[in-house]
Amino acid sequence: MSITMNRRKREKDLTQRSPRQRRGRRRTQRAQRRRGEIMGATIRRGAILIANVLATAGAVRAQEMHMPAQEQHHQMEMAPVRPEYPRMGRAQQNEKGALVTLEQVQKIAGESNPTLRQAEAEIRAAKARQQQSGLYPNPRVAYTADEIRGGSVGGGKQGFFVEQTVVTGGKLGLSRGVFGKDVKLAEIEAEEQKMRVQSAVKMAFLRVLAAQELLFARRDMAMIAQDSVETQRRLMNTGQADETEVLEAEVEAQRMRMTARMQENTLREEWRSLVAVIGQPDLPLTTVAGDLEKGWPEVNEEEAVEAIVKESPAVRIAEAAEARAQIVLGGARRESIPDIQVRGGIEYNHELLGSAPFRKGWEGIAEVAVQIPLFNRNQGNVVAARADIDRAGQEKKRIALTLRERAASALDQYANARLMVMEYRDEMLPRAKKAYGLMVERYGHMLASYPRVLDAQEKLFELQIEYLSALESVWTNGIALEGFLLTDGLEAPARPGEVDRPVRETNVPMPERTMSPAEGRPRP
Repeated sequence: MSITMNRRKREKDLTQRSPRQRRGRRRTQRAQRRRGEIMGATIRRGAILIANVLATAGAVRAQEMHMPAQEQHHQMEMAPVRPEYPRMGRAQQNEKGALVTLEQVQKIAGESNPTLRQAEAEIRAAKARQQQSGLYPNPRVAYTADEIRGGSVGGGKQGFFVEQTVVTGGKLGLSRGVFGKDVKLAEIEAEEQKMRVQSAVKMAFLRVLAAQELLFARRDMAMIAQDSVETQRRLMNTGQADETEVLEAEVEAQRMRMTARMQENTLREEWRSLVAVIGQPDLPLTTVAGDLEKGWPEVNEEEAVEAIVKESPAVRIAEAAEARAQIVLGGARRESIPDIQVRGGIEYNHELLGSAPFRKGWEGIAEVAVQIPLFNRNQGNVVAARADIDRAGQEKKRIALTLRERAASALDQYANARLMVMEYRDEMLPRAKKAYGLMVERYGHMLASYPRVLDAQEKLFELQIEYLSALESVWTNGIALEGFLLTDGLEAPARPGEVDRPVRETNVPMPERTMSPAEGRPRP
């Protein structure tokens, strides 16, 4: 009853208010309703935003923690993942037949490389030329006749003589000395050729070994890429990946398979190079034995440069060429000393002795001749010989400087490759292996997704491939430096007369440039 009276009182108060008061009241009520609507809309938008954030976080957490179970359709059926680390020497472990060693191919090269036989033949030829240059001129025997008459009168002279050239001034000895230097040049060239073959065989063998290791590493990369394709397909079936991700994984897998096949071609190419330099091109492809990580050349930069400049066969050839030019100058000076021509013989004189019916008979003849060096004193050849000495001295300096220049380039490449090997072996690869192992462990505890495991494994194997390439560079550049930059085992040895210019550039070849991992490589 009190509630009814209060309601009636309020209605009476409202009816007693003025129209202005009633309009103000209505405006106040509408403003309050609008503020309430705005506040409600704001609350609804905030709730939706919070719900979206929670849903996204839940999806990410579900992918991280429950994807192995979704892939296997049940958490208890998730197959354990065992970490697969890079391993070297698998080609040798899988080979059922005999392995080819470096000592074996070096022995075959010593017996079958044709350039070694050429160098030996050139030594024999140089010695034969030296012998020939010191031989005395042969005497000349001749028939002579003079005032030959016939008929009843008779008369005339007939006989024979022996003529000999007497070489003076020690010119034969100097000639032997010149060709003796040619023998020395041929012997140095043979030593150089032996170094070439040894270095070329070592480099070719190590490149085959590196190609073997790279082939297995690239096949591993292809398997990882294929595993990634299958994973992306399973994720697409569960709605966690779209078609673009599957296509990208398939493209990468195809690229890795192509790279592995290219590496197979590279291995065959390196094997063909090896069997060519050892002189046995028909040998079938065989697995070689060795360890890239052990025994690679340790080169001291300063000592290596000085050894190349002082002990390189190229320098010794230049020094022998300068000594030869000195002897040639001595011979040119002696050439103006005339040789003596000596002639002696007998002849029968048919002329009658006055009124006596007797002929004059046998008579002796003798002749000694010498050429007077009045106009030609061989002065032009003397000047030319002096110029050859000057040129030979400058050539020796040029060779030394060229060796320093190219040794510096080779040392730079060796130092870079060695730095890469040390960094990969001691720093990057251990960290990558640890990261991969931790990711596998997290996956086993359902704290990481399988694609992240594959990413870590792929990165590890990429570093392994770069490590193998750096090892190959250390070996090849180190062998080139130890072999005085002589690396072409099939270049024909030069003859002594050709030792000056044609061989100089091949005696000091420009080695291949070592590339860093970031640079493009010519090989897959």
